[in-house]
Amino acid sequence: MSSSVETTPAVRKTALNAVHRRMGAKMVEFNGWDMPVEYPATGGLIAEHLAVRTRAGVFDVSHMGDIRIAGPQALEATQHISMNDASRLAVGQAQYSALLYPQGTFVDDVIVHRLGEREFLLVINAGTREKDFNWVRDNVRGFDCTAQNLSDDFTQIAIQGPQGHALLQKLTSADLAAVKFYWFTHGTVCGLKNILIARTGYTAEDGFEIYVPADEATSARVWNEVLEAGKEFNALPCGLGARNTLRLEGRLPLYGHEISDSINVWEAGLDRFCKMEKGEFVGRAALERARAAGVKRTLIGLEMVERGIARDGYKVQDQAGQEVGYVTSGSYAPFLKKNIALAYVPPRSAEMGTPLKVEIRGQGVGAKVVPTPFYKRPKKNL
Repeated sequence: MSSSVETTPAVRKTALNAVHRRMGAKMVEFNGWDMPVEYPATGGLIAEHLAVRTRAGVFDVSHMGDIRIAGPQALEATQHISMNDASRLAVGQAQYSALLYPQGTFVDDVIVHRLGEREFLLVINAGTREKDFNWVRDNVRGFDCTAQNLSDDFTQIAIQGPQGHALLQKLTSADLAAVKFYWFTHGTVCGLKNILIARTGYTAEDGFEIYVPADEATSARVWNEVLEAGKEFNALPCGLGARNTLRLEGRLPLYGHEISDSINVWEAGLDRFCKMEKGEFVGRAALERARAAGVKRTLIGLEMVERGIARDGYKVQDQAGQEVGYVTSGSYAPFLKKNIALAYVPPRSAEMGTPLKVEIRGQGVGAKVVPTPFYKRPKKNL
């Protein structure tokens, strides 16, 4: 009979952890990481959210993971493990995609970057880093390529908002105007050569993410230079709180909430990113069966019409008070000045304008089904 001692895994820290603490950030444990949720000294979550919507905000997203797939069959391997069509990507282009289990549910959602004809970079979520890498490594076996975990090699800084372009342009010789949304380039940033600069993000705004060496001194210098350059635009450092409310306004999914290993692509409403016509990939056969069977639940947007905030996990009821679903993400939306939520309900409850209730402290509080995304950025910022 063997015995084992349970150990609590150490909370991980990004290279900017000490900088956040010196700035007085309110720190929380998020998916095993010690991360800033907000910076009270600059106004906190609502001020940070509004800065991104109207000016610019700067995020430490170094907890995100990075997997490089390279070799003669890198494209074939990437096609096998991801649901979007990576063959459509030009070198320098990125796409939203997902890794799926054989049953058509989510290992994780990812952004696939085509670094070269035979080289791809997958950016993955923080809480699923090790799981994702192990899954990728196991599922590219048999292809002439290698999967490499680069997650600890980079400090990733996101510069988001309508003034994010002008802010970052002050710090780089790269022509950012030539980088279209969901494309990337390499250039000198803050004196550092060959830095990956991607025009992506998780805020429903225009913006960039830069990947700099992960040592503390370099990371701190670049972070401080970005914030210094941002003073002209009244840019703010932003924490995970604003990142969450911004992505919710834009209906961007979060693993463990809108997507998980028990939710499939059709239920999550991500079918536009799932290219069934490209041929075989992991999960495709199950998705064919699920599509033929029809969805039993679908992701909807809710707006509260009575006073109350629909929090993650709260029950959704029909007008008769019968439970029909559950909230995946819910919050006050600072820019929209409304209480909004995403929820799973049966298709019969998903029509626009359908009155529903959210159970808050034992009471059914009025809500209605509304179109999503709740927020779309103005065309001029595209």
